[in-house]
Amino acid sequence: MAGHIQDRWFKTEINAVGKTVRVKTERHGKGMRYRARYVGPDGSEKSKSFPDGQKRVAETWLNHIEADMSRGQYIDPRAGRLTVRQHADRWLASLTQDPGTFVGTEQRIRLHVLPHLGSRSLDSLKPVHIREWLRKLQDGGVAPAYQRVIFANFSAMLGAAVDDRLIPENPCRSSSVKAPKPEPRRIAPWPRERVLAVRSALPERYRGMVDLAGGCGMRQGEVLGLTEDDVDFVEGVVHIVRQVKLINGRQVFALPKGGKTRTVPLPETVAQALEAHIAQHPPVAVTLPWRSVDGPPTTARLCFPNAEGRAVIRTVFNTKAWQRALDRAHVPRGRENGMHALRHFYASVLLDAGESIKALSEYLGHHDPGFTLRTYTHLMPSSEKRTREAVNRAFEAGPRPR
Repeated sequence: MAGHIQDRWFKTEINAVGKTVRVKTERHGKGMRYRARYVGPDGSEKSKSFPDGQKRVAETWLNHIEADMSRGQYIDPRAGRLTVRQHADRWLASLTQDPGTFVGTEQRIRLHVLPHLGSRSLDSLKPVHIREWLRKLQDGGVAPAYQRVIFANFSAMLGAAVDDRLIPENPCRSSSVKAPKPEPRRIAPWPRERVLAVRSALPERYRGMVDLAGGCGMRQGEVLGLTEDDVDFVEGVVHIVRQVKLINGRQVFALPKGGKTRTVPLPETVAQALEAHIAQHPPVAVTLPWRSVDGPPTTARLCFPNAEGRAVIRTVFNTKAWQRALDRAHVPRGRENGMHALRHFYASVLLDAGESIKALSEYLGHHDPGFTLRTYTHLMPSSEKRTREAVNRAFEAGPRPR
């Protein structure tokens, strides 16, 4: 057994005739009777107290401590006394995420986790507390998809606490805790007529953005970060190597989403529109920090600066240009009709033409073809349609029934 059990109610003494006897201590009958003591891996003494009648419980506890140390699974009982807020501070400070991703993670923990669970100690967190917290998010009107992201961030934070031997297990991974499920949303891609109507309603200097987003599947930030050097008109490709993104309201240049550059085909119609745009609005050199707001200054000759020759602020563009264009084209405003709708249009065109999910995933810059399939599977030509067309072709020249 690791350590030993101290009986605080009795002590041994040698009496007048030299015999060892047990005598009551001054604490007899008061407080916890037994104290289980052991030396931890760090060399410091640890202890836990038990009431009268629980000596065997104390021995069992010590045996478990010894077994955990021999298996390398020992957790200092005091480690879990850190509050969720204290652990969140340490965990966030240790992250090496992209600055933009870090800002989102920090905000989700600060705004949606700490107000509810921040004062709890890590070792007091139980699955019931996670379930109650998730219910509060739901009752608070947080969108299901956003609930899922918040839950994933918090689970990762508690997973780090397990790795750091602060707690034995992650309560977010309990079988009784269910991760929030986003509401199923079937994407309805814009028809060609709507794309052209919104394009015509935009200010002339921004119309080429529609061609690149709808014809090359580029994200808004990637279009705003495009330079003439990124376009190979001879080979017919676009190299997507940067984006303009906002971090705490400030613009920076950064790699595309997920830190993943890619090359996509440049259709001739899009190339012609882009050449005409560049001829009328020559690229402008813009300097922004790289990756973080205090990153090194980086200069790029942007194809789509604003009228003042600076990088377009996407929130300003969305409000003053995009939404007004939707109004002029009689398209309802809303999340589903943001500029991202042009990527859905691009996906629908490629799938209708028979392009593979794998290729589409690469062109869109998705991290996983499975995500692309789940997002756009309902846009793929159905097997029933293909079957009917194949059989019709087979019997085209055959005899007709009378």
